Amino acid sequence: MTINGTTQELTGVYHSPLGDIVLTSDGTALTGLRFAKATNGEQAQFIPSLEDACRWLDLFFGGAMPDFTPRLAPMGTPFQLSVWRELLTIPYGQTVSYGHIAKRISCRSAQAVGGAVGRNPIALIIPCHRVIGSDGCLTGYAYGLNRKQWLLSHEKQSTGRS
Repeated sequence: MTINGTTQELTGVYHSPLGDIVLTSDGTALTGLRFAKATNGEQAQFIPSLEDACRWLDLFFGGAMPDFTPRLAPMGTPFQLSVWRELLTIPYGQTVSYGHIAKRISCRSAQAVGGAVGRNPIALIIPCHRVIGSDGCLTGYAYGLNRKQWLLSHEKQSTGRS
């Protein structure tokens, strides 16, 4: 457990098929989920917000569509939060374009949406990997296009979509 000022930040690690994932929590909700380069062997602590996130990840990587969303508390601007809320509406195994999201939130700039998607602090659960270019091509992913392709293929395989 790390204490920053008056705010507790609890950190744990989930071991996934794509590498270690660092989870952070404020003690009541998940505040971060990112792929790590090195984790120094950390383990997830036994607090509900991390346990729920680990259970979600177990379902996801086990090939099942998670039937719940852990309690989330991403930190961002009002615009970023609106984009991240929209990401949560993208169905498992499906993709949408940045332009589609821009239209849904009444934003004129797909690039602005892309910037917010790229700053998503809770990857996978807030499914930024499901956003693609308007031409159907994979576009940037903070954790590499190879991971993005794996995640999309994994979801489509799990749902039986081609």
